[in-house]
Amino acid sequence: MHLNNLTGNMNKLKHRMGTREIKLLSTGGNPIQNKEVKVAQTKHKFLFGCSEFSSLSYRNNELEGEAREKAEERFEKFFQLFNFATLPFYWHNFERTKGSPDTKRLRQAAQWMTSKGVKLKGHPLCWHTLAAPWLMEMNNADILKAQLERIHREVTGFKGLIDTWDVINEVVIMPIFDKYDNGITRICKEMGRIKLVREVFEAAKQANPEATLLINDFNTSESYDILIEGLLEAGIPIDAIGIQSHMHQGYWGVEKTLEVLERFYRFKLPIHFTENTIVSGHIMPPEIDDLNDYKIAQWPTTPEGEARQAEETVLHYTTLFSHPSVESITWWDFVDGLWLGAPSGFITRDNRAKPVYDEIRKLIKGDWWTGEVTAVSDETGSLHVTGFMGDYELEYQGKKLVFAIDRQNEPLTFEI
Repeated sequence: MHLNNLTGNMNKLKHRMGTREIKLLSTGGNPIQNKEVKVAQTKHKFLFGCSEFSSLSYRNNELEGEAREKAEERFEKFFQLFNFATLPFYWHNFERTKGSPDTKRLRQAAQWMTSKGVKLKGHPLCWHTLAAPWLMEMNNADILKAQLERIHREVTGFKGLIDTWDVINEVVIMPIFDKYDNGITRICKEMGRIKLVREVFEAAKQANPEATLLINDFNTSESYDILIEGLLEAGIPIDAIGIQSHMHQGYWGVEKTLEVLERFYRFKLPIHFTENTIVSGHIMPPEIDDLNDYKIAQWPTTPEGEARQAEETVLHYTTLFSHPSVESITWWDFVDGLWLGAPSGFITRDNRAKPVYDEIRKLIKGDWWTGEVTAVSDETGSLHVTGFMGDYELEYQGKKLVFAIDRQNEPLTFEI
């Protein structure tokens, strides 16, 4: 995309774009005048993400033969699209036996993903579902102590690799959750939501003051709205609001999405759409209250469903990217059939890229991507680069310089 072709996008998405002044000087300090340079975007600032749990088995050499080859093909597609990934820290699986956490496997996966230029989030630190079963052997005071120690261990231990965390998940329903007994619901019922949220957020903030800490929920009703208001009034250090939009029962539509955004926009915090799904098979029946209760033998993708999924996902991404408070969109499962067997992936089980993959790639690396542009320095050696916020590379006479376009765009000087 040439610099001049960005005008249309600039008008529609001003909050996603910026301009950086760069001055080019020779080694003697003289301005490099009237010279054409090439500039290319290399990474988005906006976080286009996906859950990525299979990296644990892949990076820890637990796959062989055809399974490993399929995984490699999937990751090639994955890295072409996403710059952000969510790794699993479900306590039940992460520490099945007290004192024996799965740290090594998670670290191997995190280091590999980071080496590919992917920013990471850990999910979740505190949740009633998939809580460690051995918590049930403790009294409530010891459960809280174990929870806070767990937060300190993970946030401290992964600092520098994972600096974004879903600190507490689905707290609206936490104290009244009645599917089965668990330690986290017990302490939330006793302490109350606000006190528990304060404890876990303060523990995470102490462990890594620079971390981005989220509260996350599927409940987008006034209950979540009221809870966040109470948490912020209590001074709890929430950095971003996480909103889930699992649309197994049908696409929300633009109107509902905007209504949700506007209600949470009032808190003046970044919004992360943390878990997004739209299925490419039949729609889950509307009478199902808990998505986990829908259990069927097969849930196939269909050509008609794939066309609908692509169209609706483009609308969803466009709506979110157009709103100034949204900083991240994370799709939930890259491959069909992982969570609840739903055909909600960007690719099928046999690694075929579905239409949704191609359409979202056109947005992320096309319509919303500066690409390679040309710019010409003036008589002072200065040039201005306009584009989507993110990382860039400038090339002049075989030399490459890296810089970023962000909201704070102080002039840069490069000696070449």
